[in-house]
Amino acid sequence: MSSAIVVHPNFDAVWPWTGDHMHRLWAAQGPVEFVRLPYGEAPAAHTAVKNPGAVTRLVSFGLPFTAESLKAMPKLKELHAGFKRDDPLAAAIKEAGIALIGQKSEGYWGQSVSEFGFALTLCALRRIPQTHHSIVTDLAEWNYNPAGGKAVPGRRGQQFGDDPAFANGTLEGKRVRIVGAGNIASRYASFCHFFGADVAAWDPFASEPCFHRAGARREHFLDRLVKDAEIFVPMVPLTDATRNLVKAEQIDALPKGCLVVMVTRARICDCEALYKRVLNDELSLAADVFDEEPVPLGHPFLGRPNVVHTPHNAGRTKEANFRYAELLAEQFKSV
Repeated sequence: MSSAIVVHPNFDAVWPWTGDHMHRLWAAQGPVEFVRLPYGEAPAAHTAVKNPGAVTRLVSFGLPFTAESLKAMPKLKELHAGFKRDDPLAAAIKEAGIALIGQKSEGYWGQSVSEFGFALTLCALRRIPQTHHSIVTDLAEWNYNPAGGKAVPGRRGQQFGDDPAFANGTLEGKRVRIVGAGNIASRYASFCHFFGADVAAWDPFASEPCFHRAGARREHFLDRLVKDAEIFVPMVPLTDATRNLVKAEQIDALPKGCLVVMVTRARICDCEALYKRVLNDELSLAADVFDEEPVPLGHPFLGRPNVVHTPHNAGRTKEANFRYAELLAEQFKSV
């Protein structure tokens, strides 16, 4: 059996650790030809390897596998080349007896995104980014004395830096309400459950075991889910079925002071309704995704005391790159 991996720099620009990890996985099984092309070249995949006629399994990251490639690789048995289901060449490849290996639609960045969402939740509850930023230029955050020197119950005191106008303090005991029970949402729910939160989830697309795995009580009605939320987390992928899934009436029904956490896609919510309440200081927001990206400089969200924001980088950890390769390698026959 002859194995080959070819990598185009355009793929490396998105998944910079995946190609090398795929190489390591296959190299542990035996010899493998590994080719990384320079910028500016995007030839057909078969032209990148030394002896295409001998290759029996091929992974092409970013190089097209063409009809000429099919003719040039008569011994090929397994192939990953990023084909879409409706690609006309895919049928010819299958007719030639070649197993067409596709990447799974979920899994490789589930842990990274769910952990990032969990981190944003804790950061927003305790105002960690805001206080970190403010002590760089000002000593005011270090002064815990109440205004005027007189103690006022429920206001700032010793070592208290949270904002009581919004969900704050410990995650333990908080009512976390999640839209979603899939790969990312169930992991996030399990983290919150472990920390002692009261977790409930609504997901019309998920089966019953998904909720048990996550330690979340299943809520059957979205309108009921939002009514008592202290932390509201819309956490489903963006599809035609989920676009604007959380409508303005549900956003408006969130209790005042609720923290909204978004790390999958913003447009699963009515963003206009959400942003209106955030800018009116009725809700706090911890978001890695927005309806407009990049968020323009000067946007009213930026620097607000009730918003924690990051530039859509929740999913692309080194580990997610590794998992991308591992899930792909699992689908090939071992040598």
